[in-house]
Amino acid sequence: MIRRRMPAAQQLSHVYPLGSRVNDRGVLEVGGCDLVELAREFGTPCYVVAEDDVRRRARAFMEAFAARTDDFEVVFASKAFPCTAVYRLLWEEGIGCDVAGGGELAMALAAGVDPARIHLHGNAKSLGELRAARAAGVGDVIVDNLRDIELLEALVAQDGGPPQHVSLRVAPGISPETHPAISTGGPNTKFGFDLAHAPAGIERIQASGALELGALHLHIGSQILDLEPFRAALQALAALGADVPAYNLGGGLGVAYLEHDRPPTIEEYVAMKVDAVHDIIGPGKRVLDEPGRALVANAGVTLYEVQTIKRNVETYVAVDGGMSDNLRPMLYNARYEVDVASRPGGGTRCHVVGKHCESGDILVRDADLADPRPGDILVTPATGAYGHAMANTYNGALRPPVVFASGGDARLVVRRDTYEDLLARDV
Repeated sequence: MIRRRMPAAQQLSHVYPLGSRVNDRGVLEVGGCDLVELAREFGTPCYVVAEDDVRRRARAFMEAFAARTDDFEVVFASKAFPCTAVYRLLWEEGIGCDVAGGGELAMALAAGVDPARIHLHGNAKSLGELRAARAAGVGDVIVDNLRDIELLEALVAQDGGPPQHVSLRVAPGISPETHPAISTGGPNTKFGFDLAHAPAGIERIQASGALELGALHLHIGSQILDLEPFRAALQALAALGADVPAYNLGGGLGVAYLEHDRPPTIEEYVAMKVDAVHDIIGPGKRVLDEPGRALVANAGVTLYEVQTIKRNVETYVAVDGGMSDNLRPMLYNARYEVDVASRPGGGTRCHVVGKHCESGDILVRDADLADPRPGDILVTPATGAYGHAMANTYNGALRPPVVFASGGDARLVVRRDTYEDLLARDV
């Protein structure tokens, strides 16, 4: 369905997808599509992704790296939005991916990503996952522990193929300012080799005829707004004295969830990382980076329909979704903006809550909505990362569809679950 664009009538918060606006009918548009119309067509809850926004951010990363170094690779940290259509879109923009397990690997391969540009992560990889990666020709396995090394050596010996290219993940002992659940590079983390044990891991790989050490890897956390810890983390790796051709600096660039958030720009983030490699390690090193959230978070919004308005001590606006489609508020106390799609603005202080049997099922505390009513369509921006990824079937909820919007046209890329899907695995 083609939806004609209308002249802009109101400026939106920068947390919305690039190009979003309020049209002259007073309705929010994303990707040129009227969100109330999308809710009618695809139902609610519904994830809507501005396709052009993802492409523009992908190109911004590629251009920023190309401006500072000739030897680099941008890799999508796909746990942020593991969806075949997203893998395919970013692959079209020249961006490979990292996968955190066999399921993400299967989706990336189905999307047509070159296996040589896939990087396999995981702190507890199974033999089956490593075997699948080896069979697919995955270009890089990020070694997290000695067990990874043992299993890979056995697999290479079994198949008689060439050595497996690996990176060794190091926990540099750096904890950036972020939520503890998404801080991954501190001195006591489940990820990677700590600084005391990394030398033995490096020596073991370099002595192995089955493995080829191509890079050292670090990832200190997610939703990072202060860039300086990246330099400190790289200094810790440099102190190991390993001679490797490449450094994978993980991801971590934070995004804006609220109007007052002002994260570093992509260009500032890339400059910090590339310059740190040149300054601390020296010239001639390949630089890899794994943005995830920063590629997709602000490209996505979630649509809900208001079901009830309840005025107790405070006002509760209950919608037809909740912790089944956005777990971040419950896991990390994450904050979001929210608007009535047909009446952006405020006037009514309230809590936007979900439909699930938990008092903690609150999507947006202290929201400010314009006279919310049953039947209204609400929109929460900046849900392109970890909404679809963490969607679940709590209380028998049907996981929402994913809709791509661009140029006034919308297309379904992931359908909504059905009740038959809930029963499909019964035996």
